[in-house]
Amino acid sequence: MKLHILHETRYRYGGMVDNAQHQVFLRPADSSAQQCLEHQLLIDPDPGVIETRQDIFGNTTSWFSLTAPHDVLSVQSRSVVETRKPWVVASQMPWEQVRERFTYHSGGSYDPAHIFVFPSMYAAADALAADYARTSFAPGRPLHDAAIELMERVYQDFIYRSGATGTGTTATDVLQQRSGVCQDFAHVLLSCFRAQGLAARYVSGYLLTQPPPGQPRLRGADASHAWASVWLPDLQPVDGDPAQPPGGWLDLDPTNRRWGWDTPGDDYVRVATGRDFTDVSPLRGVINGSAGDELDVAVTVEPEHERSGSEA
Repeated sequence: MKLHILHETRYRYGGMVDNAQHQVFLRPADSSAQQCLEHQLLIDPDPGVIETRQDIFGNTTSWFSLTAPHDVLSVQSRSVVETRKPWVVASQMPWEQVRERFTYHSGGSYDPAHIFVFPSMYAAADALAADYARTSFAPGRPLHDAAIELMERVYQDFIYRSGATGTGTTATDVLQQRSGVCQDFAHVLLSCFRAQGLAARYVSGYLLTQPPPGQPRLRGADASHAWASVWLPDLQPVDGDPAQPPGGWLDLDPTNRRWGWDTPGDDYVRVATGRDFTDVSPLRGVINGSAGDELDVAVTVEPEHERSGSEA
């Protein structure tokens, strides 16, 4: 499926900003599940120079500086992404065996997924997460099956409630109050997996939503989305590329009860992955000279066939 994504961010400051440094994670990733065909970053005021590089997790990130006084910042990201449906997969490795691979052994090999085993700012591997996860992790159970059941339990046990949480809400907070948004539910999964000694990462991106029947798709009516993924060393495609080596990330969306290899579906677009939200915030920075701001964010995700005859 070919998807067009428009992500618009506007800051209105309470006073003049003398200078600022910003970092963005807005370019969709290239992976086995998707390919970014086009990407354009439009910034006002014009920073003159935008530096783009890869971070430690392989995400594409851009940095820019604003040295002229300004009271409004507008960042517009336009992307075109080709996605595919997730492969049907097979995985039978018991979760304890996967955990053992991440246990330190003198002279043992290093697995790049190991960095996602450790607790992070918003996803602590604490006793509360371990207690909640334990029901799904029976001895000898395949990690694939345990992970899907855990995701389904979060979907059933937690209430989606916009405004119930804030930017400082942790997985521990959400486990106690049992409500939140997609970012919070992803953090809960991360905490639960890590409490079992497993590698799990945070995924930021977009999800194509459907307007009510008979209603047109409204510009800016969508939002960024978040989910989690867990590493399965023996994950293999049943109907995909037979040359694909074993091992991969099983993506799990507890907000919508969907999952799949490297993507929950072809209506998902991955932007970045990290230890939690702090690693992949769409836009962050440091400013000098203003007190307070107003933030407006609008996201539009459109399939190619709905744009026929419309403005590109």
